[in-house]
Amino acid sequence: MSSLKICTNCVMDTTDSQITFDENGVCDHCLDFKQNVAPNWHTDERGNSELERIISKIKKDGEGRDFDCIMGMSGGADSSYLLHVAVTKYGLRPLVFHVDGGWNADDAVHNINVMIDKLNLDLYTEVINWEEMKDFQLTFLKSGLPNIDIPQDHAFVATLYDFADKYKIKYILNGGNISTECVRNPLEWLYYGTDMALIKDLRKQFSQNPMKTYPFSSVLRHKFYLRYIRKIQVIKPLNYFPYIKADAVKLLQDEYSWKAPAQKHFESRFTRFYEGYWLPKKFGYDTRKVQLSSLILTNQMTRDEAIEILKTPAISEESAKHDFEYVATKLGITVDELQMYFDQPNKTYKDYKNQESMFVLGAKILRWLGIERSIKR
Repeated sequence: MSSLKICTNCVMDTTDSQITFDENGVCDHCLDFKQNVAPNWHTDERGNSELERIISKIKKDGEGRDFDCIMGMSGGADSSYLLHVAVTKYGLRPLVFHVDGGWNADDAVHNINVMIDKLNLDLYTEVINWEEMKDFQLTFLKSGLPNIDIPQDHAFVATLYDFADKYKIKYILNGGNISTECVRNPLEWLYYGTDMALIKDLRKQFSQNPMKTYPFSSVLRHKFYLRYIRKIQVIKPLNYFPYIKADAVKLLQDEYSWKAPAQKHFESRFTRFYEGYWLPKKFGYDTRKVQLSSLILTNQMTRDEAIEILKTPAISEESAKHDFEYVATKLGITVDELQMYFDQPNKTYKDYKNQESMFVLGAKILRWLGIERSIKR
């Protein structure tokens, strides 16, 4: 670990093999934020005015309907705080949408329930076929790829869009935000979850399940067809006003007896295992570096504080052992079989058929149109 070169401004380092540094040792993640993201990110009166305009349109278009928008909720801080603000500050009437992929942490379920109860909202839960989810996750484990969480992520996105399309809901509220996510996971760590060429190749090699009900959706379908043909808009309100995560967590705890997950994305037991143990131990990728660097760049944490956090593993050795056994049992395999997948050679998306060139072209077009600002991925 001593051979790693670490950015002098954040905590990203050469475990991102594509990282570059300027003459002062500042990484390209930081430079991208400073040059391309920050100048176009408005959380002042300009952002507030734009959000008020968007909210007014959502309300107008939702007149006479049971809901004026739909919002996916995981039980984590971002989606929970967004729900609070959307209802109590802006008076929106969202249908709260939750996708159960079989791995919900107890605290996440608690958080969802206490909030919809106090806010008097309706919750719709879509349960993914467990046999299909299990097979898909095993497929990724067998592949040797880093991002074994694609089966959950893909289902969450596809199901939400499908529901909005089916019931003609024009607006999807999304908790994604620049404040806590301005640094992106490197592509080699978390490859695109909607690359259907990759998914089809993996299923052909490692799966026998026909996956008749799993909600597959290509990037062209939800990035282009549903957004521009079906006119389904994704709105990220947290980008239009100051969002300080620590303050949001305190408010949620005080108002709703909300329970903070130990780490971002730990609302899922599988994601906790994957980001807390599998990625750092098998591949050397610690997603906390991305998360903490985002907080550093948005002045919510100091670099020294982040370095101190990174000295301790995301989950303890004892918890990791328990999680390893839990995941193996739930997937219907032995601990030895899961260990075999852990010990097999690591691979990248380039070892399989993929559509990387299409994603790169799409990103260039989005930047040209002014929809996407960051160039780093």
